[in-house]
Amino acid sequence: MGKTLVIVESPAKAKTIGKYLGQDYEVAASVGHVRDLPKSTLGVNINNDFQPRYITMPGKESVIRELKKKQEKADAVLLATDPDREGEAIAWHLAKALKIDPTSNCRISFNEITEKAVREALEQARPIDMNLFNSQQTRRILDRLVGYELSPLLWKKVFKGLSAGRVQSLATRMLVVREREIRDFKPEEYWLLTAELATAKEEVFRSRYHGQLKSGRVTRHQLKNEAEIKELIAELKGSEFKVNTVKKNKRKRDAYPPFTTSSLQQEASRAYNFSSSRTMRIAQQLYEGVNIQGQGQISLISYIRTDSLRINPDAAQAARVFISEQYGPDYLPAKPRYYKNKKAAQDAHEAIRPIHFDLSPDKIATDLSGEQLRLYRLIWNKFIASQMTAAIFDTVSCDVVAGSEADKLFRVKGESMLFPGWMRIYQSASESSTDDDKDELDKETLPALEEGQVVDLKKLLPEQKFTKPPARYTEASLIKALEEEGVGRPSTYAPTISTILNRNYAEKEGRSLKPTQLGEAVTLLLEEHFENIVDVKFTAQMEEKLDEVESGETSGVEILKDFYPSFHSQVKEADENIKEKVLKDEKTGRACPKCGEGELVIKNGRYGKFIACDRFPDCDYTETIDVVAEGRCPKCGSHILEKKSKRGSIFYVCDKKGSDPNCDFISWDRPLEERCELCGSYMVEKRYRGRKYKRCSNKDCINSQSKSQRKKVAEKSKSQEASAEKIEEDKE
Repeated sequence: MGKTLVIVESPAKAKTIGKYLGQDYEVAASVGHVRDLPKSTLGVNINNDFQPRYITMPGKESVIRELKKKQEKADAVLLATDPDREGEAIAWHLAKALKIDPTSNCRISFNEITEKAVREALEQARPIDMNLFNSQQTRRILDRLVGYELSPLLWKKVFKGLSAGRVQSLATRMLVVREREIRDFKPEEYWLLTAELATAKEEVFRSRYHGQLKSGRVTRHQLKNEAEIKELIAELKGSEFKVNTVKKNKRKRDAYPPFTTSSLQQEASRAYNFSSSRTMRIAQQLYEGVNIQGQGQISLISYIRTDSLRINPDAAQAARVFISEQYGPDYLPAKPRYYKNKKAAQDAHEAIRPIHFDLSPDKIATDLSGEQLRLYRLIWNKFIASQMTAAIFDTVSCDVVAGSEADKLFRVKGESMLFPGWMRIYQSASESSTDDDKDELDKETLPALEEGQVVDLKKLLPEQKFTKPPARYTEASLIKALEEEGVGRPSTYAPTISTILNRNYAEKEGRSLKPTQLGEAVTLLLEEHFENIVDVKFTAQMEEKLDEVESGETSGVEILKDFYPSFHSQVKEADENIKEKVLKDEKTGRACPKCGEGELVIKNGRYGKFIACDRFPDCDYTETIDVVAEGRCPKCGSHILEKKSKRGSIFYVCDKKGSDPNCDFISWDRPLEERCELCGSYMVEKRYRGRKYKRCSNKDCINSQSKSQRKKVAEKSKSQEASAEKIEEDKE
């Protein structure tokens, strides 16, 4: 028998699979898609059941020629593209390009790239799944119809180079709607009142005013203004504070399920500030294979585009063996943990997990790049934790009453960990935050308290607060919102966000996504004339219909017939009725240095804002925008410029940097004009999740540390002093 040609998408994947197959197989790569709709025309025959016209993608002619040469020398060809709709579509296009019968047993797929999985797939070759392919083709045609009819309208009514799409336009609208909520938000005043209390043994703890206690019933009461809090403080003055109830309990906290595509993107964003596209690039490398010393090219994780929480029983058992050996029986539950899928999940897939349990992150750390190691460790820890026992906490809730009628109730809750369980190796970045971002009474440490016990009031601490507007979306929270609304699929989140940013519909401010003037203008136009295109329910229902095509319940052609006629009518009507939208240019007050006649204005372009002469096209002068930040350069006293990195992160430089050799100031944190009271260094403004706080720029100064860091230093110093005193006592 001759050789069998196995075709995959990437050279890295080909190299990994090639390790497991003998001399009877040759593995080649298509390098992604080889055919697609033409870019220059619609490529869809509207009058013939939306028949698509596919062409060989530019630059892929040589790839197909090479594959045909290899095909001529082979007895059989197997298409081993990824196990999802996109992979099935690539397999179908390869079959057409190589004249392979799609109904023959030409298709194999596997969820992980291991020798066992690949060998099993070879024994289970099947025809191309036409339902999967038709679902992907219907999505492609839908996106082409929307993009190729809406985009020219935007070019005509706004300016050339814009684009519109089903999911990207909806995602942009979600950013715009949130921005409107922020603008319309009116802060409301409220007050907190904290009582600092002490037992007879001078054990100090804090409790916060909660509300009224009458006839055994608690009524929550929010203090709304200064007058209310002054009245309350006056009533509490001189009154007795007594412990009313003490409730003790034990709380179990079960582990989270392993990652899906969206949850991995969210967690990598929170933990490492990775963009969704960066996360998927690194994950693709780990899936396709990396070079491990002494073992060659090895795939480390299962397939990365999935919304399933299913766990292979063999993987669960391997994890249990690892947990038992590394952490002991206390960390091993009685039986493997499995998690329920969402309704829309593709159960043929699995959750993202490691596939070689003898290759822990620590063991292969030197074989991975820094970003590969971080993401692999995240995936590893999350999956291992998902198979571990629950964390156990001791909880205590204490109500203290005061006032002339003992009806003013103060409440505090405490918590301490008894057994870490899965939290020994994993804690979600969504739950961890700096101490500055936490409530001061969060998980207060309480002394031993008994009901009826009288405690002393040390002081009352009133604090004025204002309600805050909803936070702007980050990549993580936008992906979460899209997933919760049933919009998009695992493979679409990263490209959707990349498109929004690349088209200048939104920009990054730190981690936040802020819609631009252009994004708001395009969204308003679509809302007024194409409400269904930017409607969450409509888009989610379309995703459900595509799922029905995949399951064979409906036809893709029927979906297109239901959608296109009314959509096309909307486009024609909008073209006739929409007036050209001119985005207002912001005036700078500066004369054009080139022509001397025009004024420089800030314009919105395809790639962002820039400065240009208002006499364009008669004068073509342009320049980039420098944003002057508040504050002065701590080195030379000049102005500070706010700039953005390629990844959208804000940093600050002196405006003389590059022109003055004596000043090279650059910092991720905005410098402040005030000085540290301890060391005299300049202070900086740090940002975390929308909050701002001050720190000393001198890393050796205690004012550069967070509260938890300062606490650790104090405890260490206290311990060292105690040790020194003990040594002196021993000497005596």
